[in-house]
Amino acid sequence: MSYYDILHVSPNASSAEIKSAYRRLARKLHPDSVSGSEDTALKFAAIAEAYEVLGNHKERAKYDQKLAETTGGGESIFDSSNPHIKRWRQMVYEKRYNDIIDRMIADERLEAMAFQKVVYPLTGFLIGTILTGALRPVLFSRSPSVVGQIAIGALFLASLILLARRLRDGFERYTAYDDNIHDSILDDDEPRFKGYSRYATGGILLFAILVCFGLGLVIGEALPQFSAALPDIFSRQISPEMLLYPPIVAFFVDIMHSIAARIEK
Repeated sequence: MSYYDILHVSPNASSAEIKSAYRRLARKLHPDSVSGSEDTALKFAAIAEAYEVLGNHKERAKYDQKLAETTGGGESIFDSSNPHIKRWRQMVYEKRYNDIIDRMIADERLEAMAFQKVVYPLTGFLIGTILTGALRPVLFSRSPSVVGQIAIGALFLASLILLARRLRDGFERYTAYDDNIHDSILDDDEPRFKGYSRYATGGILLFAILVCFGLGLVIGEALPQFSAALPDIFSRQISPEMLLYPPIVAFFVDIMHSIAARIEK
């Protein structure tokens, strides 16, 4: 059986027809859609192998040439009844299937890590906004030395750079269309929408920041004892200095998440 027979397409099929046939068969045989029997695994590996060759113009040309040479010139390994060849085919299919599953698991793990790298510092920033509005720290302005102020300023700049990178990665990943066939073979042929537009997402983030800051102010007014107990660290007044601290909180949250991820590995 040739790769064209596996995908149920004609040797003259276009790239779009081959792609559509692969999607249709992959959705039917994917482990998430059907029970993972050995027969299903072999079929799934077979169509994946067939599409990997026929979906590539250069590989398809090489395969067509080999197919033409084997046609009428002896038994093809796809149709051979030799038990050793059959066992070899099964081993190839099993390895192909295992490689596909391992790659899917690795991709899911990387996607989860990428999502966490965006969500964790952003969550830390929002929590830092609430704490800043409630506690109103004045560590920078009341620092006993210039060195302390320089350290806080440098930490703030580093935090801004890190937060900007994380937000950029989040906007690129989760606010755009993606029609890559290998991202999810269970999806329909139409491009799938990953989320809101970048402008809408930016507006939602800004609204969340303002809400968190307002919530922090309310908490600070209800609990004034912090500023009264530690007047050198906290203040009752609202000042521009408060802008320094939410990014710094996000910075430390990102560091803790990175350390935890490395320990988990």
